[in-house]
Amino acid sequence: MISHHPTASSTEERLVWFGLTLTYPFFAFGGLYVMGSVIGWMIFIVVLLRWYVNGKDKNAVIPAIVWLWILGGFFMLVALLIGHSNWDLGLAKTIKSSIGWAKGWALMPLFLFIGAFVDIKPQLVVRAVCVVSFHSLIFASVTVVLYMVGAPGDLFISPLQVIGGPGESFFTVSLFGLNPETGGGRWRFFTPWAPAAGFMACIFLIFTSQEKEPFWRNSGLAGSFIMCLLSQSRAGWVIYIALAPLCFFSKHFKNPLLIILFGLFIPAILLLGEPLFNLITNSYEGIKASRPDSTRVRNTLEVLALQRWESEAPIWGHGIVEKGPKIVEGMHIGSHHNWYGLLFVKGIVGLLALAIPLTFTCIYLFWHSLKSEICYTAALMAIVFICYSFFENLEILSFIYWPALLWIGIALNPLKSGERHV
Repeated sequence: MISHHPTASSTEERLVWFGLTLTYPFFAFGGLYVMGSVIGWMIFIVVLLRWYVNGKDKNAVIPAIVWLWILGGFFMLVALLIGHSNWDLGLAKTIKSSIGWAKGWALMPLFLFIGAFVDIKPQLVVRAVCVVSFHSLIFASVTVVLYMVGAPGDLFISPLQVIGGPGESFFTVSLFGLNPETGGGRWRFFTPWAPAAGFMACIFLIFTSQEKEPFWRNSGLAGSFIMCLLSQSRAGWVIYIALAPLCFFSKHFKNPLLIILFGLFIPAILLLGEPLFNLITNSYEGIKASRPDSTRVRNTLEVLALQRWESEAPIWGHGIVEKGPKIVEGMHIGSHHNWYGLLFVKGIVGLLALAIPLTFTCIYLFWHSLKSEICYTAALMAIVFICYSFFENLEILSFIYWPALLWIGIALNPLKSGERHV
């Protein structure tokens, strides 16, 4: 379990600590996307400088699976460049998309590398996440009152939007949003949209359950629960409920096969059991119209993405997402689903560039979860990634879930994850 009062003892740890604990201050002026996108590269530069000055630490290794992720990130860039060339998208769009790659797909191998290579105390990451989760609890307490008295939800769009990004929602400072179908409040907290808050609530649950200090553990867990509840994310509710016993009763899960079965069972429920889940949730008045229009739009986007990928660009993809027709309310084809989005934008090459390293990562973490608490919790995070990959683009949210990537990177280094208790 996590020790008391972790302190940052290096520049890399300070960047991790302040990058996390200042999440809400950065969100308050619309700078979280910028901060989350560059912090990994900042740490990487510090690592290179330290390596140049002091030489390589004997305990600093890059595991083979991390190299696999690095190779996958490289092929993501290759697919992007070839896709842009095949569809004559022009130099300006190619440069913009390449910068987007550096702020998205590249962050995944980058943070995995940092976690595996750099000496960062796991308890520091856990405490920092507990702080952010506690801030979410405070944020929810204040904004629920403001919602009840009729205060406006959206405050302003940050001028940092001129830097460029996936959309204005990434730069909008919002206290809460409104469900367009029910008219009720729906919270996204520091994320760009409400379902992403459900995603982060599940990640925070895993982190905060590792904290030993009672105040930070309890407040962190409460914050993650409130985030999941107010996000009104159906997938978030299912995954959060399924994760809870695995987080709190990990000592009873001695067989890694149970984790493997769980990793297969939950995505199967999400994919095959949605009609049953909707039937159950529809019995409750508050969610009995559980966003059917959203479900229709998502399903149509998936069909369009699959059809156009197969008929137009099976190998390298289309290079970018494209605005969809009226039937999907103008939503972009290639969004809202990680795997269909990869096929549409980067073709089969892009899909394999993520699927192969993710598969080997899950196998490694599940197998070592019996002897390592870090591997066990990292395996749970990998399960959350797999589940949410059917509802979100993992690339576009990497600027907020990077602590989980850091943690998985730590788990992939056997010199750091060999002990059962952190």
